[in-house]
Amino acid sequence: MELMEIIRARRAYRSLQPAEIREDLVRELATAASLSASCFNKQPWRFVFAYEPAVLKKLGQAMNPGNEWTRAASLIVAVCSRRDMDCVVKEREYYLFDTGMATAILILRATEMGLVAHPIAGFDEKKAKDVLGIPADLTLITLVNVGRHLLPPNDLLNEKQVAIEKQRPERLKLEEIMRLNRY
Repeated sequence: MELMEIIRARRAYRSLQPAEIREDLVRELATAASLSASCFNKQPWRFVFAYEPAVLKKLGQAMNPGNEWTRAASLIVAVCSRRDMDCVVKEREYYLFDTGMATAILILRATEMGLVAHPIAGFDEKKAKDVLGIPADLTLITLVNVGRHLLPPNDLLNEKQVAIEKQRPERLKLEEIMRLNRY
């Protein structure tokens, strides 16, 4: 697949079916993320790849209402970092930006491999960190839920989520997100 095809194929689908998760697949995703750019090559990202069924079940207890669909994920990637692991230039803190870029590369590689990789914010950070043994001083930025897309949608989705599965949500027009030469 060409890069633009992968970008267009990437969707935050919620209707998931099982995907076979092996250590070599996890290493492939981690390798892709590890090649991301970062301020002074500090590489502030840390990932926990959870795919054992018992761990996934416990992690399900950390999900907010509306994220019941994550129970069908075959892999959940916890994305972590900490402010002091990256550059701080004046008031600009780069750790979230750099970790976000690495996560985007991981998501695009998963898409290229025929997987759905859906990041979420709707979880209890403390519960998720406890389940995964993530140190308290790290920020758990997102959980990326991985599986294969399932159609028709599974019964873990609510009515609104089913509608979103069918068509990509509207994107902002380029004129709304870009400026030429000056804001």
